Amino acid sequence: MELKSLFLKANNELENTGNRPRSRRITCKKCGKQVSVARIRKNNFVCPECGHYFPVRARRRILMLTDKRSFVEMDRDMESKNVLNFPGYDEKLSAAREKSRENEGVICGEATIGGSRVCIFAMDGNFMMGSMGAVVGEKITRLFEYATEQHLPVIGVTVSGGARMQEGMISLMQMSKISAAVKRHDEQGNLYIVLLTNPTTGGVDASFAMLGDITLSEPHARVGFAGPRVIEKTLNQKLPEGFQKAERVLECGFIDAIVPRQEQRDYIDRVLKLHGY
Repeated sequence: MELKSLFLKANNELENTGNRPRSRRITCKKCGKQVSVARIRKNNFVCPECGHYFPVRARRRILMLTDKRSFVEMDRDMESKNVLNFPGYDEKLSAAREKSRENEGVICGEATIGGSRVCIFAMDGNFMMGSMGAVVGEKITRLFEYATEQHLPVIGVTVSGGARMQEGMISLMQMSKISAAVKRHDEQGNLYIVLLTNPTTGGVDASFAMLGDITLSEPHARVGFAGPRVIEKTLNQKLPEGFQKAERVLECGFIDAIVPRQEQRDYIDRVLKLHGY
């Protein structure tokens, strides 16, 4: 082994996943065409044939947004417990850890973007649909508290089905806890940028996902509180075309800009520079 290879290894597992573009092909759910995994990865996990956005894991998302080898993770070992003895929750947690290869539904840490120090969190839809439980709330709250102490901006990437029902009121409490941490961060003059991805719903949408100084979104992401089927049954009427899609939410003024995935890193870098970071 060459000595230099020891120094090329990252000090975290973000770049050391061992995953390389494979030759296999998958079928795009939108256009139905067979596309190689290598082409999809090269195109930031966007279908090169029709522009369909494939889901992205939290660690990959952070890798796509931050400078190479700059990410240092915080609170990695925190795990949820079945404090309410909810039936089947232990099994669901075990299955979620195996599926996502993560301990929880959010990854938090510090990195640089274009040389600017930032705190960043990314939710992982593979862990119980990015649902927000006590550990998710605690990790994000700690990140904001650290960012407040260090006077750093926070970049948040959201994907979630909402509060985690297996934790009951404990899960709902995270909405106010994180929101309070966001407010303290804001009162010190710090910047908070949110990137909404598909879907961002429920208690996450009703709290910290909508508290950013600048709110960005991926194209066609679903953004809202209750699901469209629930709303249709409640109102007993059909919803309009594009309901809860990012483009419609932008028209209503809840999103500042819709940014294609290939442009997100440069866009956030420019925003940070404009704000003096």
